[in-house]
Amino acid sequence: MVNQPTGAPLLSIVVPVYGVEAYLPQCLESIHADVPAGEAAAVEVVAVDDASPDRCGQLLREHAGRHPGVRVLRLDANVGLGLARNAGLDAATGRYVWFVDSDDWLPPGTIPAVLDRLRVDQPDVMMIDHLRVHEGGRQEVDASSWLLRDTPGMVRLVDRPQLLRVQHTAWNKVVRREFMAELGLRFHPGWYEDIPFSHPLLIGAERISVLDQVCYLYRQGRQGAITSTRSGRHFDAFEQYDRLFAWLRERYPDGRWHSELFDLMVNHFLVVVGNDDRLHPHLRRSFFRRVAAHYRRYLPGGGYPRPGGVAGLKHRLVGRDSYLAYAALRRAHRLAGRLRGPATTTSTAPVTADAAPESTTESRTLVRAHGNGTE
Repeated sequence: MVNQPTGAPLLSIVVPVYGVEAYLPQCLESIHADVPAGEAAAVEVVAVDDASPDRCGQLLREHAGRHPGVRVLRLDANVGLGLARNAGLDAATGRYVWFVDSDDWLPPGTIPAVLDRLRVDQPDVMMIDHLRVHEGGRQEVDASSWLLRDTPGMVRLVDRPQLLRVQHTAWNKVVRREFMAELGLRFHPGWYEDIPFSHPLLIGAERISVLDQVCYLYRQGRQGAITSTRSGRHFDAFEQYDRLFAWLRERYPDGRWHSELFDLMVNHFLVVVGNDDRLHPHLRRSFFRRVAAHYRRYLPGGGYPRPGGVAGLKHRLVGRDSYLAYAALRRAHRLAGRLRGPATTTSTAPVTADAAPESTTESRTLVRAHGNGTE
């Protein structure tokens, strides 16, 4: 560890680092260049070198040598994104913590806006907006970003339940560090580590603030990114949802938020099972079977507001464990898409909240149909 802090900052930015040599300088410089003059003591950067096999460690040391507000942790062995975030969290000293992934970056003006809002609102959780940035620079608004609009002052989730349907990532939330500890929240190993972390933050918060400003640029299509990697590790999502429902059962045995999270879980699984970039065809059937098992395990006793249209039909097929019917529907949907021709997208066209499922239209429908938690 280098550059020990001399005082408690308002904001700790935790940056886990692994295999991103080509993107790390842009991430770090976007943070450093955005800290206002006179605010250096308010912001610390805790960069966690997760035993990266490339030059990331050297780049981090060089950056810390130039910028006193940066501390570097070097892990002896690779532990993965979630546990690397925990290591950074343990070293953080700020009142608030923001987890920024090292292949993404911040647009100018972000940190001053974040600091100002934190001081004014003093929230448990502050949510921010983001843009998806593709290779070549094309930018897209996330399909769930509209759910952040027109959120007045401090709210609780019961006042704005649609916030639960904003993309469930760690990096679109700035969190009060003591509040995180009060909830007993840590990141777990495995992929999809944001699932049992992000939802509980919103459910448990008494003070949620929304900074309706693009404060994060989310890189798309990077080789090695989870959402563009075919792997059996996508099955990790099942255990992460087990952890989420275990937390919910312990904290809210009366069943609050169960049906909402159940619906989100099924939608999320349908995104993964329908995405060629994540699952090899030979894994699709077994993944679908696991989805059906989770459906039966966590189905609320009083039911839930099932969506309409194609999305609702897929929910029904999952409930019946009807993989062959699902596969036929998926083929028909894709054939219809090819016959219609490629969809035209613009810099403001929304896309799915967790990487594209089977079409932009369907992803938009999934999010909009549940914006107010009703069918």
